Amino acid sequence: MTRTHLGGLSLRDLQYALAVAELRHFGRAADQCGVSQPALSEQIRKLEALLGTRLFERTARRIEVTSHGETLLRQARIVLREAAGLLELASARSDPLAGPLQVGVIPTLGPYYLPLVLRALRDRFPGLELRLQEGRTVELVEQLQRGQLDAMLAALPLGDGQLDSRALFFERFQLLLPAGHALLDAASVQPTDLPGHDLLLLEEGHCLRDQAVSLCSLPGARGGDARHASSLEMLRHMVAAGEGYTLMPQLATRITESTDLLDGLLQARPLDPATGGAMPGRTIGMAWRATDPRGPHFARLADFLRERAPAGTDPVG
Repeated sequence: MTRTHLGGLSLRDLQYALAVAELRHFGRAADQCGVSQPALSEQIRKLEALLGTRLFERTARRIEVTSHGETLLRQARIVLREAAGLLELASARSDPLAGPLQVGVIPTLGPYYLPLVLRALRDRFPGLELRLQEGRTVELVEQLQRGQLDAMLAALPLGDGQLDSRALFFERFQLLLPAGHALLDAASVQPTDLPGHDLLLLEEGHCLRDQAVSLCSLPGARGGDARHASSLEMLRHMVAAGEGYTLMPQLATRITESTDLLDGLLQARPLDPATGGAMPGRTIGMAWRATDPRGPHFARLADFLRERAPAGTDPVG
């Protein structure tokens, strides 16, 4: 049996290698790691010698990760994540839900949901120091996998076997329509009743955009002629300007300073399920790494949030 010598393997060197892989540049990686470029380059060479393989292909213009390097660096991320978990477990306080907690939130949820729960969270977990970060689902999942986030709030499912999650509540979709729109007079509106030519969508990369297109079965909405916005607030103003209509999560249709100023220019109305179909909407949940030793405590935090689901949303099992 071949013996593996771990004495020369340094977590710091793994961090250096991952920084180079992410930035594709030795100088910028050195700046991020707080060391000189020669020192970082030397440690990378020592790591490659220890592993017996080249991690990077160096050219005059760019740095590329070798095929074998991709495999090794994928494992390096796991090693660093588990090492961080070891330290967190060793330094856990009597209340594990105390201290800094990095939480990512999707932009179509955070501004409308967080104000409803932050006070309750601070009252129940006074030692918890939330560090909130907004981002699209794919970006947050990647940061969670890398250990840059501790947990995230997003629409489920996330389709990632490395994550554990708990559903918090079900949020229905509503139609946001300009004043005078024909759909305001309809007794009932189902997804199949929605016209595709004036459906306003979020930009590519937002999960809400994909949900809206899938729900309405409007392949034409994916084309280049569709009008897009970078945020729900911009969509709100586009509807008020009479450009079309949109689907909006229930929490985002509540009265805000923006909607109050636009009083009379737009109106929200319920969207009914298609015959025999499910209620149009999304399940909001909390997710964390399945390997995180704080998993049971995150589940406890998720249970607390589920018990305090916003009024008007639907409970989940």
